[in-house]
Parts: sequence; C-alpha cells; structure tokens
Amino acid sequence: MGPGDQRLIGTLLDRRYRVDSPIARGGMSMVYRGMDLRLDRPVAIKVMDPKFAQDPQFVARFEFEARAVARLSHPGLVAVYDQGVDGEHAFLVMELVAGGTLRELLRERGPMPPHAAAAVTGPVLDALAVAHRAGLVHRDIKPENILISDSGEVKIADFGLVRAVAGSNATSTSVILGTAAYLSPEQVTSGNADARSDVYATGVLLFEMLTGRTPFTGDTSLSIAYQRINADVPSPGSVIPGVPEEFDQLVLDATARNPDERFANAGDMAAALRSVGHLLQLPAYRVPAPRQSAQHLSAAMQVAGAVEPRPAGPTAADAAPTVVTAAPPAPATVALGPHPAVEHVAPQHTKVVTDVTRRSDEAPVEATRVQRREAAQYEYPDFAAQRQRSRRSMLVWLTVILLLALAVGIGGWWMGSGRYTAVPAVNGMDRATAASTLAAAGLDSEVRGEYSNTAPVDALLGTDPTAGSRVARNGTVALLVSQGRPAVPALTAGEDRARVEQELKDRTFVPVDGGEAFSTKAPVGAVAALDPGPGTVLDVGSQVRIVRSKGSPPAQIPNLRGKSVDEARAALDGIGVVVSGTEEVFDAGVDAGDVVGTDPAGGTTVGAGSTVKLTVSNAVKLPSMLGRTVGSAREELTGLGLEVQVRQAVVTDRSLVLTQTPGAGERVRPGSKVTLVALP
Repeated sequence: MGPGDQRLIGTLLDRRYRVDSPIARGGMSMVYRGMDLRLDRPVAIKVMDPKFAQDPQFVARFEFEARAVARLSHPGLVAVYDQGVDGEHAFLVMELVAGGTLRELLRERGPMPPHAAAAVTGPVLDALAVAHRAGLVHRDIKPENILISDSGEVKIADFGLVRAVAGSNATSTSVILGTAAYLSPEQVTSGNADARSDVYATGVLLFEMLTGRTPFTGDTSLSIAYQRINADVPSPGSVIPGVPEEFDQLVLDATARNPDERFANAGDMAAALRSVGHLLQLPAYRVPAPRQSAQHLSAAMQVAGAVEPRPAGPTAADAAPTVVTAAPPAPATVALGPHPAVEHVAPQHTKVVTDVTRRSDEAPVEATRVQRREAAQYEYPDFAAQRQRSRRSMLVWLTVILLLALAVGIGGWWMGSGRYTAVPAVNGMDRATAASTLAAAGLDSEVRGEYSNTAPVDALLGTDPTAGSRVARNGTVALLVSQGRPAVPALTAGEDRARVEQELKDRTFVPVDGGEAFSTKAPVGAVAALDPGPGTVLDVGSQVRIVRSKGSPPAQIPNLRGKSVDEARAALDGIGVVVSGTEEVFDAGVDAGDVVGTDPAGGTTVGAGSTVKLTVSNAVKLPSMLGRTVGSAREELTGLGLEVQVRQAVVTDRSLVLTQTPGAGERVRPGSKVTLVALP
C-alpha cells in the first residue's frame, strides 16, 4: 500500500463519504470500505487513479457509464449508489458486499465440483443477461470482479469502468483494458467487444473454476493475450479428470474463437447451463464466501477499532503512514504486507492491502477470536481435507489395483500356457479340407452361411474368428460359406412388419418404407407387398421397400340374385366385403336357398372391409304329383313343409292323382296348401 492509499483514510469525499479502510487495489483504482454519512450506511468506494480525474474525456465517460449501470436492477449486479469527482479523485460509490471475491475462494479451496461451478456461473450469466439486454457490455469478467457474499449471493462488480478508461486520453503501463487471461480474441486483435466477448470471458471463468487454472499462461500479459488468437480453449476434462462432457461442451461453445460460433449473449448461455444442470441433476448449492477475504479483514479492523478515522482535510499526519491503535496497552507498530490468503499470481492485476497497524501483545488473540467467530457462522465442507482424504484413498485403491493386476497377470500367464491355439488359415480350401485343418489344430468347426455378391455358392469365404486369432483349444470356429447373392424372401400377406423387417435384415437387405396400397388380403397396417417382389435376387445391402396395407379398395356390390349363398360369399370376398349374415324371404322368382338380394342393394359402392347381409329365398318349388298315389304325394309334399288337401271319391292312399293346385314347377310359401284330385 502506497502513501497515496493511506492519505485518503479518514477523509471525506464530496463532503459525504468517509473513507475508512482499504480493501483491494487494482491497476486503475483502489477500493475502500467507507461510510455514507448522510444515510448512515456502509458503502464500498472505488477511487480511480488521480491521473484519470484530470482527463475531461474520462470524467465524461465515467459519469455516462455510471448512470447506465445505475439504471440496471438485478440481485446479481453490485448496486451503484453515486459517482463524483472530488479534487484529484474520481470515485464511484457502490453497495458494500460483505464477503469476498471468487479469486479468494479459489485460492482457499481450489477447483470446484460441477455443481459449485454452476452455482457461481448461473447468477453471473443472469446478471450479464440483464446488462446485455440493456446494451451494456462488461468487458472485464474475471474472478476478482465476482463477489460472493456471506449469505451466498453472487454479484458482478466494475461494470463500465474498462470502457471509461478506454475512452480516456490518459496512458499508463498499469492500465490493462481487460485482464489478459480472460480477453476474447476479438478484443486482442481489434479492441472491439460485445456481448459475445463477455460470453467468452465467462467460459474462461467456468474453465478456471473447474480446473483451478486459466487455459493460457505465459511470461507476459501480451503473450497470454495473443495465445488465444491461434489456439482454442481446451476442454476442462482434458486438464482435470471427472469433469462431465456436458460442461466440456459448454466451455467449448462459449469460448469459440469465432464470435459467431459462441452463444449470442449471456441469456443463451444461461439457458444452456440450466439444461446441463437439469440433465445432470445437479444439486442445489449455496456458494460459500472466502473466510480470509480482504473484506473480512477490513471488517475485522472496523469491529476491533483498528482504524482511527481522522477529520476531513489535510493534517500533518498526511505525510506519514497512518498509525492505528488497539485498545490494549503496550502498543507496537507493525507494517503488514499483502495477506498470504489473497496474494495474486501473475498476471493478475488486483492486489489486496491492509493498513499499517499498531497491535498489543493480545491483539492477535483478539483478531483470531473475531475470525473464529465469523467462521463459525459459515460451516462449509473442508475441500482441502477432502482432497487429502481423496488422495489417500486413491493411493490405497491404486495399490489394490496394482496388486490385483499383478495377480491376474501371473495367473493368466500360468493358466494360459498351452491352453490357447491360433486359428489356421483355410483360404482356398474346400469345406471338408478346412474342417480337417481345424480339427488338426484341436478346434471344432461349424458351418455358417454368408451372402456374397462375388463368391459362388458354397465357396469358402474364411473363418470366424479370423485366421491367426487365439482361441481356447477345443473351441468352435465357424466356417463362413458363401450363399451367393440374397433373394427377397417369400411373403404371406398380412404378416407383421417387424418380422418382415428382421427377415430382410437377416438377408443383408435394408428395409425402407414403401408407402401404402390397397389390399384385399392384408389387414390395415400389415405388410401388403414387397418391392422388388419375393424371389428377386439383389446385391448385398440393397434396399427393399415394404408396402403397408390400407385395407381393401372401395368396391361396388354386384347383383347376386339367383346365386347360391356360397357363390355370393365368394364374390363378395373377392372385393373385400364381408357377409355379416343371411335373412330368409319369400320370392316366387328364386328357388329356395338362392340369393334374392343384398343389404345394401347391388350396385351400391361401399368402403373396404364393409359388411353386407344376404337375403335368401325360402320359396318351395312344387314337384309334379300327377300319376302318383295319394299316399306317396302326401308324404313328399308334407316333407316339403306344405299342407295337403285330397279330393277323391273313395278315401284311400292308393288313388292316383289326376290334378294338383298349384301346378308343378310353381314356387309357393312354406306351409302353403296344395290340393290334389284323385280317382277313384
């Protein structure tokens, strides 16, 4: 911490905001814990480097960006309360997030499991989506700008500051317009950035959370930035095992070098992340705040009274480092450098600072008590201990696996000696010779047919397993014999489609849909025909179309009058019409048992599968009784179901019939009366 940082401690900005203690320092600004004296609330104050406050172009852009960001409202965005310029200091007043940064959390706990990384990335993308819909781009997404509160909220800070600095006339070697490790290729080559640039940086951020490191490293920021122009971001799973493939693909889609191949904005990437979470059934997770964060250290100083505010305006103390006092006696002045828990590794550009502190002998005990009290409120899994246990378990399992592998290897070597033999080559042999060759090698054989476009029928094609393969002695080897070119199998109309398809596949054919056709033999949906037809010889792998039945075609009912019932049924079956039943009626023009008509009537057009009722004549055709005895005539007519009346001079069955009414050949209703006249 430089003297300029200390000089602001205890001063008032814009006669309203008191600067209390430093939190973190970046290349462009310093962040302090402060107090809004007007509203009596703690705030975070970002004070820009003094050189920027002297640049009117920067001040104008700074005010414009601050207003734009202040209009955004989302729980994932650090709220902007105010902005202003006080003398040589341009400052931004923001919501004070009690917690720490994602960078500090990664240093404490290392790589995150997928559900934890998703719990951080989701709120970041949702917040960026709100900004993207408003036409704003962050341009500097990195772990230092992702804040995690003690209650588990994830927030984005520093919206618009990179753009404001980019628009200024000030130059400085400490100013980097976006952090090299997270810049998109287009930011490196042209300096242009849009919503897809934020998507790229978020993809790199997700990669770092899953693996614990950034995808590109180098000696300088420039070398790191230019690597991404010619190299793709690797998948996290190639760096650390166990990363689901869905997360690998999500990172690759977000970090495509061509902006057109990335997600169009953060909203699209958020939707993809939610789909991955639903697919993997990731559990809900509350992100823990880092315990040893700069914000917590700064808050501990405030609670313990470690920072002593001073009146506004310059004093003699401005020329020397600020000295803070603790309540216990016997003070000793100790200068503190950056805290080990928040030190940065190149090429990061944000550093954490503490104040020069005077402590008593009991001060460390008090600070430890405060830290323990805070830590007790947030009980989270000890990832370091878990990793240590995981390493020990892995070593145990590796030892067990190596021992098992050694045992299996020794057992395999011991049991395999003389137990296996190689399949001999039988090319060019006939079937009998090949079988004898296999038997001589201690192998059984079986014949298996295979279709071939070139080999003649019964030619030996080879073996399965192939020649040279090692098989157990007394094992079985199949002799592959050519069956020639396959032929389309015979088809029984109405067969199940699945069975027909399987039979075609067994003959190497590729079944394809051949549409529908009318069929009087196959029910609707069943196989009606094959194209080419059964018996056609084709090449191996040819396509055969399966034609499905859509039932019988529409048919016109024929005139069946005078036909026998069997003849009528056959005629109707031929056009796909089903006889549902018969009904007897009297018709003097049709013999008994023959068809009088149909219902529906002949000539009517009906659909496939319709039913028709037949009307059948029950008329009785009278035989000739002339010259026959009364007894014989009565017996036959009674057998026909007719009533007989005889007129004769002498009642005797031996009388001969002279006349009959109705006459012979006439058709009468069943039960009708027939009158016979006989002599004597």
